[in-house]
Amino acid sequence: MMMLRKALLVFCMLVAAECSPHADIIEELAKSFNARIVDNILEDAALDVPELVRKYRYPLEVHTLTTEDGYILEMHRIPHGRDNNNVPGPRPVVFLMHGLLSSSADWIVKGPGCSFGYILAEEGFDVWMGNARGNYYSRKHTSLNPDALLSTAFWRFSWDEIGNIDLPAMIDYVLEKSGRDRLHYVGHSQGTTVFFVMNSLRPEYNQKIISMHAFAPVAYMANNRNPLFLLLARHANNIEFALSLIGIGEFLPNNEVMSWAGKNLCMDEVVFQPLCSNILFLFGGWNEDQHNATLLPLKLAHSPAGASSRQIVHYAQGISGKEFRRYDHGSMISNRRAYGSRRPPHYDLRRVTTPVFLHYSDRDPFAHVTDVNRLFRELGRPIGKFRVPMPRFSHLDFIWGIDAKDLLYTRTINLIRAMDENN
Repeated sequence: MMMLRKALLVFCMLVAAECSPHADIIEELAKSFNARIVDNILEDAALDVPELVRKYRYPLEVHTLTTEDGYILEMHRIPHGRDNNNVPGPRPVVFLMHGLLSSSADWIVKGPGCSFGYILAEEGFDVWMGNARGNYYSRKHTSLNPDALLSTAFWRFSWDEIGNIDLPAMIDYVLEKSGRDRLHYVGHSQGTTVFFVMNSLRPEYNQKIISMHAFAPVAYMANNRNPLFLLLARHANNIEFALSLIGIGEFLPNNEVMSWAGKNLCMDEVVFQPLCSNILFLFGGWNEDQHNATLLPLKLAHSPAGASSRQIVHYAQGISGKEFRRYDHGSMISNRRAYGSRRPPHYDLRRVTTPVFLHYSDRDPFAHVTDVNRLFRELGRPIGKFRVPMPRFSHLDFIWGIDAKDLLYTRTINLIRAMDENN
């Protein structure tokens, strides 16, 4: 395991060193696009999601619920707009679900006018933002301690449990509190994975969703091109076991180290900022045109937000096995106990009969076009497949891209409105 960690570190440093000469281009692009869309980067980096939303004078509600297996989840709601559609009252609900190692912050961190959560509120929607078990806002349990020494009991879950338990619980809660019968769903990356898990394992939830919009849809990963995940896939069956031996169940938690690095190493005019940018590119795909380096301290204050090691392993299993299956517990006995079969069963995508819209890009290392096409063919009711009209648009650009509003969000809102009218 130590050799794997060293290899990852060396790889990050090599890529960063190779690409750092382009830092001046990144900075100029950010400035040319009038990238400073929040009034104080360091101040905002010190605020959590409720504090950020309230700072910019949007209404914000914090809701918590407890799942059937004891995880305490926190959700954030923007019930109406600030400048437009700002009179309280019933309106269509849009539920937003974040990706791997992320949180509800993804949908508001770029600030008013740019982040999808604020844009939806201004367009007349009741916006709910979920948080999966184990991230910064849902790191609680009725009996298990996430920080317990030499115990990983809290962290024994993958995105299978998030899709099978957390997501249905959050959707039921949102519908009850909002007084609606159905809602619209938008997910990014893992936020799409867990939706496909939920509706394949619990198809009754198809009736509760008016439309589903998948940003960078991830189900099949046979053609994954992310170098770190390709490396992890080679060790998929050993990673969790090795970490459990030393009592580590959490992968990249949100902590003061990342916040400190963002504020001290990644600010504008700091010599290390290009290194920060290049490491981010390594994880999320390379696209300097859509990267706002000025916001790095704010992004790193919220990401990574924590996840279980098993979530990473589950994706690694999908890369190595080239299938979309439930979590492989590693032994025939364990799999039989969990699923009644020697091998984990496939998720039956034909049972996903919600109207699904896939939003993808040509250069996404996680959601390869070939895998997106396969997903589209196997879904029970795929309605549309939309390519982002920018060749270099990549995985993180769906939430952080400078031009995401024009390239993606406006089209998605139009589709949601059309589906809502038909509903």
